[in-house]
Amino acid sequence: MTVIRMNKSLLCAVLLSLPGALQADDKPKPVKVFILAGQSNMEGKAKMSLVDFQATQPATRDLFKHWRAGDKWIERDDVWIKFLDRKGKLTVGYGSPKCIGPELEFGAVVGDHYGEQVLLIKTAWGGRSLYRDFRSPGAGEPAEKIVDAMLADQRKKKPETTVEDVKKPFGASYREMLSEINNTLSDLKKHFPDYAGQGYELAGFIWLQGWNDMINADYTAAHTANLTHFIRDVRKDLKSPKLPFVIGQMGVDGDHPNAGVKKFKDAQAAVMEVPEFKGNVALVKTDLFWDTDAEAVFKKGWRENIDEWNKVGSDYAYHYYGSAKTMLRMGRAFAEAVLELRGEKKAAPQAN
Repeated sequence: MTVIRMNKSLLCAVLLSLPGALQADDKPKPVKVFILAGQSNMEGKAKMSLVDFQATQPATRDLFKHWRAGDKWIERDDVWIKFLDRKGKLTVGYGSPKCIGPELEFGAVVGDHYGEQVLLIKTAWGGRSLYRDFRSPGAGEPAEKIVDAMLADQRKKKPETTVEDVKKPFGASYREMLSEINNTLSDLKKHFPDYAGQGYELAGFIWLQGWNDMINADYTAAHTANLTHFIRDVRKDLKSPKLPFVIGQMGVDGDHPNAGVKKFKDAQAAVMEVPEFKGNVALVKTDLFWDTDAEAVFKKGWRENIDEWNKVGSDYAYHYYGSAKTMLRMGRAFAEAVLELRGEKKAAPQAN
């Protein structure tokens, strides 16, 4: 993967070199900060091998052209990203290792929209549920009978398991998420040397999570309540009462989901009926971006048709087939939705 820099600050540097060109009132505006959180699909599972291929093909290269300079990938000076132990200027490869996720096109849209610096903080881990791992303080502890059942089940494999052992994972990822956000924001100069002390503004929170709640009936039943608490608690703990919040609705199987997916999607959508969320929470239907080309090859046998498969997909259905097209379109939709919540851009209408 070859990356070159795109310096959008050249004009600004020239102006700064001119005597009296910048007045005291023209100090840099605060950095616009967006949080991208969730589980494996927020990490992003579209492999760079697929991305590199599609970026050169007539049918798909236009999706990537603003990220290319000749045959090389660019990085944006005006959009920083921190994804756990990785950080820098936004470019390809900030999904799971050697992958892209929604962050790429999300960053392109908000980077183009704002004149000030943008920072994306990604806090995403695969295999986590909202019911347990991301459970926020407002949801409280699970019912005693549920804890007892978990304890009995875990003791089958590990007899010395205690009640405290069972309870410990509840909320662990929520706390880790907050720690990652706060630690990053408290020392921006350390993470991004070009930070000039201009401060920051929390501009939006994007949430893409659900698989581990969807595959458990009890977790699905509690999802609307838990997500409601999560939104409230995120805003409270980040001291941003009206922080624009975008939910990426489950989109697995596109327009032909099974009963379990449908039920979970309804549980997510029900959050939009909470009165206090009107106008400050958005639901993005990711089923609109389901890659039917990748699905067709996968279903007829991806191993038996590996050359064809490597041109369209790179992972399993629960990861949206590792489709680069899906990740790009999802990221763009999330960005347009959050800008609409901020009253700064009209998002494209979503189908019913």
